Amino acid sequence: MAALSEEQREALINSAFEGNLTAREFSYSPYSKFRVGAALLASDGTIIKGANIENASYGGTICAERTAIVKSASEGKRSFAALAVVTRVRELICYASDVKSAISPCGLCRQVIREFCAQDMPILLVPADYPQFNKDSGDAEKGVKQTSIGELLPDSFGPEHLDLPRGTI
Repeated sequence: MAALSEEQREALINSAFEGNLTAREFSYSPYSKFRVGAALLASDGTIIKGANIENASYGGTICAERTAIVKSASEGKRSFAALAVVTRVRELICYASDVKSAISPCGLCRQVIREFCAQDMPILLVPADYPQFNKDSGDAEKGVKQTSIGELLPDSFGPEHLDLPRGTI
């Protein structure tokens, strides 16, 4: 997996939570009541935040991960170093719709991440009660699961497959 410094990791996770504060204020999730924040680290060090935006047709809904990628790509940033995803704000009030466990990106988000990100780019799945430390398991990662799109979407289809030779019809 690509290297991510501890400083970059913490900044990205903190931005994901800040992004989730934006999600609390600006997320449009009246149907699922499932608020998600994402922070995407561009190769130039910029952090782009996203929140989920729902639509009554459901199909028109855009997740936090895709919001961050679309915002970034539409402004010309298309090279990324890491992504963090969190499902609730870091505060004392617990909302019934928020989950404490780390949640993985949906299938459509995985395909969009695959389009723009290296297969080994770190994806941090951050639990809502971060930072936590599981004394029993010695969880030094504070509950954060680090993965990659290569792990989340094995045997995937990507842009390079469009360049493969094709037979004649």
